[in-house]
Amino acid sequence: MFKRLADHPDSTVIVSIDGVDVEVPAGESVAAAVLVQGLGYCRTTPVSGAHRAPFCMMGVCFDCLMEIDGLPNRQACMVRVKQGMRISRQRGVGQTSSRE
Repeated sequence: MFKRLADHPDSTVIVSIDGVDVEVPAGESVAAAVLVQGLGYCRTTPVSGAHRAPFCMMGVCFDCLMEIDGLPNRQACMVRVKQGMRISRQRGVGQTSSRE
């Protein structure tokens, strides 16, 4: 459904999306990387579990919340990919794990 305008980016990075390593253009937003991979959604709602996907792509709607490098509730449209980044779809509210 989604495709990049440029077929051959100048540089790429490897990120992990839901445990799968993918090569994406350096500097692309996490939301764009997720959409191009065809995952369909980036989070589920806390009450019904309905799937939500990036909508506005400019940080207004908060539908693109994901867990990025272990931190939940990150706006995927506002975060740029970096080499080795770990990206996961967020289930519900998105809580940090207890480390105590």
